[in-house]
Amino acid sequence: MNQFLPCLAALAPFTLAVAALAGTGGSARTVARNAIAAAALAFALAAVASLGAAVVGAGRTPLLGGNGLGLSLQLDALGAILITLVSFIGFVVIRYSRNYLDGDPGQVRFTRWLLLTLAAVLMLPISGNLVLLFAAWVATSLALGKLLLFYDTRPAAIRASRKKFVASRLGDAFLAVAALLLYVQFGTLEIGSLAAQARSGAGAGSALVTVAALLIVATAMLKSAQLPLHGWLIEVMETPTPVSALLHAGIINAGGFLVLRLSDVLLLATPALDVLAVVGGATALFGSLVMLTQTSVKVQLAYSTVAQMGFMLLQCGLGAFSAALLHIVAHSLYKAHAFLSSGSIIDLARASWTPSPGGQPHAARLILALAGVIALALLTGLAFGMTLRSNPAQIALGSVLLMGLVHLMANAIDERPNAFVIVRAAVTAAGVAIAYFALQAAMAWLVGGSIPASRPVDGVVPMLIAAAVVVSFAAVTVFQNQMMRRADAPFWIAAYVHLRNGLYLNTLANRLVLTLWPRSATSR
Repeated sequence: MNQFLPCLAALAPFTLAVAALAGTGGSARTVARNAIAAAALAFALAAVASLGAAVVGAGRTPLLGGNGLGLSLQLDALGAILITLVSFIGFVVIRYSRNYLDGDPGQVRFTRWLLLTLAAVLMLPISGNLVLLFAAWVATSLALGKLLLFYDTRPAAIRASRKKFVASRLGDAFLAVAALLLYVQFGTLEIGSLAAQARSGAGAGSALVTVAALLIVATAMLKSAQLPLHGWLIEVMETPTPVSALLHAGIINAGGFLVLRLSDVLLLATPALDVLAVVGGATALFGSLVMLTQTSVKVQLAYSTVAQMGFMLLQCGLGAFSAALLHIVAHSLYKAHAFLSSGSIIDLARASWTPSPGGQPHAARLILALAGVIALALLTGLAFGMTLRSNPAQIALGSVLLMGLVHLMANAIDERPNAFVIVRAAVTAAGVAIAYFALQAAMAWLVGGSIPASRPVDGVVPMLIAAAVVVSFAAVTVFQNQMMRRADAPFWIAAYVHLRNGLYLNTLANRLVLTLWPRSATSR
């Protein structure tokens, strides 16, 4: 049974690949109908295999190869959660694309590459050897490149494809070198064996492991559109909407999966995790600021994704691995839905708008609300057995999450405070805090045997990073409030303009790409 479940899970990407390669004949509607059937079957296979893994435990197949190199499959809690997530979102996206692209002359081509991309993504979580994982990693980016260039006459689509190509090839090279260094150090590329040796302390302090960890972190940042190579994700809006939703089915968040899968190795080189936390935190702050200045719904969603991926990698860097996995699941579901419903978002916003009775909250009340939610995070974390010393990451991330309720709390203590409104806001905030820490605890229990529980707090660095995260996001909350309140002041007008243009980082990247890859060059 332990060998059967990974093989059953592997039938899901196999089904999608067969449907893609066999779907060359017939009408576009026939191809789309067959693709939906294949996606439904893939989802059913993934769900059954995942359920089996939950009942009987993780499974692994023997290595097809030798000397620790070759092909093997594994299905543990991490892989089961992700293949179920990816296959479900993939099924929804394929169904949506049938109507979205109905009548488009390239519908058959689009459907085939959609199936192949999903097949490649589904191989990532169940790969038992870094050789197979690397092959699926490269195949995912190559197949996605075909979708990014679906409209290959649009300049912005071409730029996005070229920037993604450069970032992907850099990431592929980094991952290949990292795998080579790990093989030299440990003598195997079997993921289970790497994790077991790392947990026993083998390779601790090794320069090879440190360099490999830094390369893995760099690969994850390139895959998940982190600063400064995030611009390709913004220009993905030139592709059909299903591609934007598809990115959240294990593609844009594949960087987080890579870190989670190799987290035992990365814990041997905590400086690499520190780099990941710093870059992820900076990207999260950048994306959250720029997002609010965008007028296009899809571009705003794209910058939101940049920020969310930064926050996810920040969680990984701080060692909150189960929280990062929870973030991947939640963000993938809601953001895929947001992109697929983006065409009607304006109507929904208009229908739900109501005039605000109190205007913008005063800065003093905002600070008071910030202090309140941070204190609430500390108390709720303590109730779940988490302290600043033992779990700085979880406390910091819970505080940042609750900052989303700061304006609600600040408005509750308006100039005309009402006891009912204050109590309702406090109960809402407490409910969110309890739900967050409870879900964290549940996810940690669910994947306890697949990924480390947390990063050991072996010094002041993790605590300093966690404190810097809380202070930075609190400052961003105040900054956003003041920018809205003082929109007519020269400083805030200039700040809005610079943020509206993404601090010109994407413009610089475009110039570099056009210098190295002129418009006259072919885009293929």
